Amino acid sequence: MKQNSSRRYFLKKAALGSAAVTSAPFILSASKDESLLMQRAYETSVFTSNDQINLALIGTGIQGIFDTQAALTVSGVKLVAACDLYTSRLERAKELWGEAIFTTRDYREILNRKDIDAVIIATPDHWHQKIVIDALQADKHVYCEKPMVQQWEEGQAIISAQKASGKICQVGSQGMSSLGNEKAKQLYKEGAIGDIVMLDFYNDRYSAEGAWQYPIPPNASKKNVDFDTFLGKAPKVPFEPKRFFNWRNYRDYGTGVAGDLFVHAFSTLNHVIDSHGPDRAMATGGLRYWKDGRDVPDVSITLYDYPKTETHSAFNAAFRINFIAGSGGGSGFKLIGTEGEMEIGQNSVSLKRSKLSLVPGGYSLISFPEAMQEQIKNGYAQQNLETRASALETGTTKWQAPKDYKGGHHDHFYNFFTAIRENGKVIQDPTFGLRAAGAALLANESYYKKEPVQWNPTEMKLK
Repeated sequence: MKQNSSRRYFLKKAALGSAAVTSAPFILSASKDESLLMQRAYETSVFTSNDQINLALIGTGIQGIFDTQAALTVSGVKLVAACDLYTSRLERAKELWGEAIFTTRDYREILNRKDIDAVIIATPDHWHQKIVIDALQADKHVYCEKPMVQQWEEGQAIISAQKASGKICQVGSQGMSSLGNEKAKQLYKEGAIGDIVMLDFYNDRYSAEGAWQYPIPPNASKKNVDFDTFLGKAPKVPFEPKRFFNWRNYRDYGTGVAGDLFVHAFSTLNHVIDSHGPDRAMATGGLRYWKDGRDVPDVSITLYDYPKTETHSAFNAAFRINFIAGSGGGSGFKLIGTEGEMEIGQNSVSLKRSKLSLVPGGYSLISFPEAMQEQIKNGYAQQNLETRASALETGTTKWQAPKDYKGGHHDHFYNFFTAIRENGKVIQDPTFGLRAAGAALLANESYYKKEPVQWNPTEMKLK
């Protein structure tokens, strides 16, 4: 492996005060807990009205509103238009962003406007590919909510459209550009956890809202909901408000827990360890509690195999979602290596390094005569396997974002708009987005086929 992942390399870099200098206090603190601040500097440019980026929102639902609120925290950005198939959401858009914004139920009217530079696409998953490609071909920069595609086969067309257009396309896994991801990537490259052995990711929820049971507005009707357009390429069915407002619960429009939640974890994982993704997945689960008409599981467990590459060893990843967690809920993302583990969040990274026990204790010696026990102990002692230095290299350090940190969602849009202004690169382009979505969607592929599936992470297709 080209990655320098040994404990010795990590300690040496810290001692020399190189790029790993932020890790040095952890080493010097020995077994004491240490808490350190992460920092990020932002450009403080002031933009005139002629320099601002005019933004439009396509899909004014829950995530679309949160995306737009985050986007408008970046200087020099103005929302000028919003689109949704439900008229009351357009009323809400004007409440939030002013009566002057243009609103429509037809996204093509957004794309035809010459005063719009970029669009946020926060529609149901089954509309992502078409609207992204249409927007790129209309000369718009695109921020597309995750997962980038509903089916992995749709991804290459977006990659090609982006390259042909020359426009910026950012996939919206909102924690990707966070301080937590940045610090975790640095620590991993420095060898802080040694060789990765396992990823443990889970997301437990214990509420109807957390299980995607959203309220149906009392005025929902064929008159103010363009249900036929919503269906798009999906099978034609009679008007059913639940399908429109709770579309994540249906395979026809969404991607289940894999596309909604696994994809965040894959984005972070592949970014931190510089990976293209797994090559095998095996899923199980079921619909255990929320039998409300949905046809996707509310409990899902998927095991992934990552092959050895130049940036990481071969390892296994466990992804678990539970929408009826009687524990009350919670989530975690933990990289476990041969020499330590990292728990990663958008605002923090906790690094724990432990001492590997190499000398046998009373448990394995108990079956030998006492004289032989002493002989075995002396033999291990002469090898000096457990040095004082190795004991001093243990401890826990936590890197925390400052209280005034603007957050990972802001940072992801800051990355997007900076790339637009500077003709630069985004952290999550369509190729990266397809690798994250493709890996996540393997869970669905395996679950419904009831068998393991093989994936080519480089070519981004099933084997």
